Amino acid sequence: MKLSLCMIVKDEEAVLPQCLQSVKDVVDEMVVLDTGSTDRTPEIAAELGAKVYQFEWCHDFSAARNEALKYVQGEWILVLDADEVLNLEIVPQLQQAIALNNHLVINLVRQEVGASQSPYSLVSRLFRHHPEVRFSRPYHAMVDDSVAQLLQKEPQWQIGYLPEVAILHYGYQPGAIAARDKFAKAQAAMEGFLATHPTDPYVCSKLGALYVQTGQLAKGIELLERGLLEAQPQTDASVLYELHYHLGNAYTRLPKLKPAAEHYQAAIQQPILTKLKLGAYNNLGNLLMAVGDLTNAKTAYETTLQIEPSFAVGSYNLGMTLKAMGRFDQAIAAYQNAIELNPDYAEAYQNLGVTWLKMGNVLESLAAFRKAIALHQSQNPTEAERLRQGLQEMGFQV
Repeated sequence: MKLSLCMIVKDEEAVLPQCLQSVKDVVDEMVVLDTGSTDRTPEIAAELGAKVYQFEWCHDFSAARNEALKYVQGEWILVLDADEVLNLEIVPQLQQAIALNNHLVINLVRQEVGASQSPYSLVSRLFRHHPEVRFSRPYHAMVDDSVAQLLQKEPQWQIGYLPEVAILHYGYQPGAIAARDKFAKAQAAMEGFLATHPTDPYVCSKLGALYVQTGQLAKGIELLERGLLEAQPQTDASVLYELHYHLGNAYTRLPKLKPAAEHYQAAIQQPILTKLKLGAYNNLGNLLMAVGDLTNAKTAYETTLQIEPSFAVGSYNLGMTLKAMGRFDQAIAAYQNAIELNPDYAEAYQNLGVTWLKMGNVLESLAAFRKAIALHQSQNPTEAERLRQGLQEMGFQV
């Protein structure tokens, strides 16, 4: 048996079918460990062909994942969460990678679907079934610690990666986060780990980022700065990127723009997969635009589109910069590209309307404004009413 899917689940009946359907024709077995579901999750998993086992939840993701590994029979293990799906376009490259005899881990690019910030990450979710490859850390459970220890004893192994998106993750969209109280669970688990590992750069980066995201800026900055201070020469470049990136976010919010820019630039300098730097380039562009450095902001946004041509936010931000520079024709093209990439992009329609109006094209402007209002009505009714009233005060009927 070559490849096994290995999962832990709890109350995932809404999303589990999509996940299992994405892999059932790719893997040789599907192992699902249920940690106490009260819905039909175990039955759904079994109906779709998975081998289902039970485990009493102990507030430790690594313990559950290691329990699931006990039931795996394949030579290689693919780990997914229920709110993720495998990108089937990556399957030929994945199969080629696990056919190589010297690979221990194949890192995979994961896309945060719908995320405007840091839409990509590199995750160690595909690895050889080796008795010493095990998960650690109670919340961000990963095999990286055990892999680093194993490589010291068995240096013949290599770490590889696939550069294209392999996993699509839907779980960190705002509604999913709120519905499942993910922030509170994550914070509690990571604070427990930090208590016994106060100088661990990885947990400093993850918990510090969570503090910043939830508005606890002082705690976040202290922890992120601690992570940089405690970083060693062997600290993974992706961890250093995260520390600098989230410090850039924190200082931007204060606002302390000079240190924010320095941290974004330090993040960009890290030797990691270029696709993973998208958030730093975009946020640096936002910062440069805020201080009026339109030329360098334009360069930053253009870089995001060179990295990822389908990055709608980058195209929208480029349009905003070009509009501010008075390059209205180019701004319109950028907004239209953003809309083509994301047809529900209300802000892009709205600023397209503004730009058309500046050029004297009233009919095109009103058409764009009407579309923006319709989209805002479902996404942000307050903004829809504000835009409608503003246009009416200018004498337009929309």
